[in-house]
Amino acid sequence: MTVTNIYLIPGQGADKRLFKQLEFDERFNLQHIIYSTPKKNSTMLSYAKELSEQIDQTKPFILVGTSLGGMLATEMNSFLKPLRTIIISSAKHRGELPFKYRFQRQFPVYKIVPAGMVKLGAKILQPLVEPDRNKEKTTFKAMLNAKDPKFLSRTIRMIVNWDRERTNTNIVHIHGNKDNTIPIKNVDDNFLIEGGSHMMTLTRGVEINQLILNILNS
Repeated sequence: MTVTNIYLIPGQGADKRLFKQLEFDERFNLQHIIYSTPKKNSTMLSYAKELSEQIDQTKPFILVGTSLGGMLATEMNSFLKPLRTIIISSAKHRGELPFKYRFQRQFPVYKIVPAGMVKLGAKILQPLVEPDRNKEKTTFKAMLNAKDPKFLSRTIRMIVNWDRERTNTNIVHIHGNKDNTIPIKNVDDNFLIEGGSHMMTLTRGVEINQLILNILNS
């Protein structure tokens, strides 16, 4: 039996703990993409290429990315050959990003905000913007606390300046209609999760797990 690697790519304020509820059968082997702090002028594409060195391309593989991880998976999908690419609570191109990122592309306020303030702001805003996170409060707090402020600051720059205008049609997009970080109104999704928030990979992990299995079995 051929075993397929599933590479899990977490969100900006998360790590492999985001996927702790995902379980797959013996056909699949879960692998976690580990973030490094991007170089100062990294783009979404250059960072995706750097992270892709963790992927064993000699074996069949699938990409699953959440939020920032979905954007990186979208870039990887353009130069790798995954069997499937599934993104959750994410965007496939810059047109699906909310206004705040498009605004900062023209008026780059992020450039004058110290990295430490970016992390403090994330700690304050996360529970306010995505209250569903409180269902897994301890885990989300721990993941965000572990983040390097430079990582948060530099990945914001990458998202704001993301230049992808279109994407391949083979990407499967799972999105929630209660996502306040990347609102559904801009997103062309394949699978809509009623009541799903930006944090649903963890807060509704069992449901997401079953949906991914259904997609892979289809």
